[in-house]
Amino acid sequence: MLSYQHIYHAGNLADVQKHALLAWMLHYMVQKPKPLTYIETHAGRGLYQLNALEAIKTGESAAGIGIASPWFESEHPYYRAIETVRGLHGEAAYPGSPALAAGTLRAEDRIVLSELHPKECAALRVTMRDFGAKIFQNDGFKIALDLCPPTPRRGLILIDPSYEIKMDYALIPDFVKRLNRRWNVGVIALWYPILRDETHIHMLKALEALGLPNIFRHEVNFPPVRDGHRMVGSGMFIVNAPFGIAEEASRLSGHFAKLAG
Repeated sequence: MLSYQHIYHAGNLADVQKHALLAWMLHYMVQKPKPLTYIETHAGRGLYQLNALEAIKTGESAAGIGIASPWFESEHPYYRAIETVRGLHGEAAYPGSPALAAGTLRAEDRIVLSELHPKECAALRVTMRDFGAKIFQNDGFKIALDLCPPTPRRGLILIDPSYEIKMDYALIPDFVKRLNRRWNVGVIALWYPILRDETHIHMLKALEALGLPNIFRHEVNFPPVRDGHRMVGSGMFIVNAPFGIAEEASRLSGHFAKLAG
């Protein structure tokens, strides 16, 4: 499906959870001198302007990073990534995960991104032109399996589909299983939406039954951004979770709990 464009949802509360945890993990991983590979299966355009008509129309960024910015101290890697992007692209700019990763990774690290949507992929190439990223306009699931295990072998993959293709829920457990078999040292970070109809539950049960190593699961709930909006939360399922992430996730949960209250 090529109808999905993340600009309508960029900077929402799901992005806050996902990007805060991603930024924390990457910052933790680059503290070690060994190079790493960063992979994304569904990269989007990588950089968003939250004053675009699409973003204003949904109001999701105003109800997301617009209220969550004070949650992060100036030294937090997520805060630093946002400030860096705003310094380069204006106060309305917001980093998608590719730009966030590029601002955290080092020259010796490798970035591999997939984005199937032609318009989004073209914009992604512009966003990442100065970072030496390898970009594929292709099925991100296929590219990830073809690539893994990558070189450098140490690294992290973000799996972040739109879930507009309902088969994703059924296919992802087997994909994660195969990915872990090929890349047993890789950190696998899967984002998923929490919808009113709890579509994600069967997927998570299947994932947890796989016996994958060092699993960490984090979920937050928040009020729907508008009447009739189906998403009421956000989740991350992480394999080979980095040490210390539970503390960062707990801190985030405290902030989200105040919204739900």
